[in-house]
Amino acid sequence: MDKQQTRKAFDAWESTTAEYVEKWMKSPLVLAPVGMLLTQAMRVKEAHGKLMTAWWSALGLSTRKDQERTLFALHKLESRLLDMEEKLEAKRNRG
Repeated sequence: MDKQQTRKAFDAWESTTAEYVEKWMKSPLVLAPVGMLLTQAMRVKEAHGKLMTAWWSALGLSTRKDQERTLFALHKLESRLLDMEEKLEAKRNRG
């Protein structure tokens, strides 16, 4: 088989397969179980997050939320410091 024949064969296969998969993916027989699976996966992820937060807290370490709050506060302080440095530099240049 040459390249062109291979390409035509692939295109025919892909077209037929795409139609079949599209119909299959819209089927309630597929969507309902996949939806339930996704819901359960999200519940497991949420439970894991709560467990890890409790575990880190029990060890006396900061949780992810604590770290995010601290990082936000540091960025805010850094921004204010840069603003103050710019104002001070502007005053120095004027006087």
